[in-house]
Amino acid sequence: MLTGRRFQVQLTDEQVEYAERIAGVCRAVWNIGLEQRRTYRQRGAWINYREQAGELAEAKAEHAWLAEAPGHCLQQTLMDLDKACRQHGAFGVRWRASRRWRPSFRFPEGKKIVVEQLNRHHARVKLPRLGWVRFRLSRRLEGAVIRSATLTRDGTHWCVSFLVDDGHQTPATHALPRTAVGVDRGVEVAIATSDGSLADRDFLTGGERSRALRLQRRLSRSAKDSHNRVKCRAALGAIRARERHRRHDFCAYTAHRLTTNNELVVIEALKTKQMTRSAKGTLEAPGSNVRAKSGLNRAILAKGWHQFALALSSAARYSGTRVVTVPAQYTSQRCSACGQVDPKSRESQSVFRCTYCSHTEHADVNAAKCILAAGLAVTACEDTTRPSGQDVSSKQEPAGNREQLLLQPPTAA
Repeated sequence: MLTGRRFQVQLTDEQVEYAERIAGVCRAVWNIGLEQRRTYRQRGAWINYREQAGELAEAKAEHAWLAEAPGHCLQQTLMDLDKACRQHGAFGVRWRASRRWRPSFRFPEGKKIVVEQLNRHHARVKLPRLGWVRFRLSRRLEGAVIRSATLTRDGTHWCVSFLVDDGHQTPATHALPRTAVGVDRGVEVAIATSDGSLADRDFLTGGERSRALRLQRRLSRSAKDSHNRVKCRAALGAIRARERHRRHDFCAYTAHRLTTNNELVVIEALKTKQMTRSAKGTLEAPGSNVRAKSGLNRAILAKGWHQFALALSSAARYSGTRVVTVPAQYTSQRCSACGQVDPKSRESQSVFRCTYCSHTEHADVNAAKCILAAGLAVTACEDTTRPSGQDVSSKQEPAGNREQLLLQPPTAA
């Protein structure tokens, strides 16, 4: 099974300088290749990876700065660009700006990457053109086959991410069959489950939150390209990095706990990227309630809704858990006891009191039970046996057509 292993590396000053140059060359190749693809599309033509790779080989003979970076790193950059353009279109792919893009580049040839363990807690890896790089061995790599390595700058540190094949296979059956749970993601409580548990964590302390606010105000007053502005951005980036790491740890831990204890996990099909778009609008059609929408966007991003969904799908591979997504409409307004939908039943952020049957419960837990009921209804419509590697057969009834099943209260799987 392919998975990732990430470690913080200890680069020398010469290696840091060279890594910065490689990342800069890869960024330039990405932007030039994207500009070329957009120009071709404006003329109604198309250029693919093979043609751009051939032109890159010719350009390296003319420009010495292109030859500084390893050739397979530049080719991998063009491969990533080709994949992004095929998925989102040439005009849907973003430029890699020097301020917003984190410098990174990939070594795709895993056979050329050599890892040696120095002691119990440290090891070193030999990367092409960079030489030996020491890192802390926070997770074992014995028995894992390295496929590629990606070097990324995270704030003031550099990290190496290995794509490895750990040899594990997804279990055919779960260790706890016929167990199911519904999960509701919220802005006050990050994770609420249908069994009544609430999982949440503060990713920043009160002191860190106050310091981040002071740094943001100082950053807005700093002169452009000044030394104080660089120091302020570095200090603010360190706080954001700690917040990001704690959020990632929370999502991974919660996802592992849910997939280990349940054969079926049901979540809402939320399009987080579209939900957190800016509400400013345009000059012709300005948005409304921009301040409230901005606060909601920050709250959604702070809880890591999309990151939790990714962690859940990754953890499900090792336990054999099946993750089912259901439509999110009316899950917060539907009563889990009688199935009636009424917006007035949601009295507050945390209180749900049904206007029909007077059922009272935590609002997020009630929504999680409705999500579980919808997921069980979807799985009840499916075939009892499915071909390997196929989630849904072509004869399955699409979800959302059986309103009677959705109205049923949740039962045990």
